[in-house]
Amino acid sequence: MRRLDQLLANLGYCSRREARDFLKKHAVTVRGVAVRDPAGKVLAADVLVDGEPLDHPEGLLLVLNKPLGLVCSHDEREGPRVYDLLPERWRARNPQVTSIGRLDKDTSGLILLTDRTELVHQYTSPKHKVPKLYRATVDADLSPELIPLFAAGTLLMDGETVPCAPAELRLNSSDRRTAELVLTEGKYHQVRRMFAAVGVTVLGLHRLQFGRLTLGPLASGEYRAVTTAEID
Repeated sequence: MRRLDQLLANLGYCSRREARDFLKKHAVTVRGVAVRDPAGKVLAADVLVDGEPLDHPEGLLLVLNKPLGLVCSHDEREGPRVYDLLPERWRARNPQVTSIGRLDKDTSGLILLTDRTELVHQYTSPKHKVPKLYRATVDADLSPELIPLFAAGTLLMDGETVPCAPAELRLNSSDRRTAELVLTEGKYHQVRRMFAAVGVTVLGLHRLQFGRLTLGPLASGEYRAVTTAEID
């Protein structure tokens, strides 16, 4: 059980200081009984706010189709953020909603957002080796010789002393300047740097899949709640 004011604050309804006023302005009930004491201990499943259950009390896990031009940083000085696409209440949650890994400003596609810190550690850990599928558009024709090179686990990116883990490169038979790449690690700007290591510049990059999870019908800028079972 948790204090009601702490629960409401953690879920973004109000700050702990604002909890007493929040209870005056909203119909908050515990097992059908109206409450006014923000210090009371409650179970999240027993609480209704204006007749509605609490908003994702178990934590958020979202898949977002990230548009180009947005950053995964919380620093507003870096430009428009993926978090700005979310409801205000979700942006006020504690722990705060953050991304599992990052996509840079010039990369679009699938990104996971969560306030469950254990999932951030789990899915960014090198031990977990979640496969991630990207589609890249490049500035030169891609040779089939790159397929075994990327798969060998010997490709060394600029500034690195350890080669990349084996990666699966899938060439497009009808367009030699587009390809798909499956990675099981997440080094900084890895897709762009892997292609740069073989003299190719990535012009466009889109993430299609994370584990077993795909975007499905999500349009750019849209999101939906998912479960960990959909990823593993």
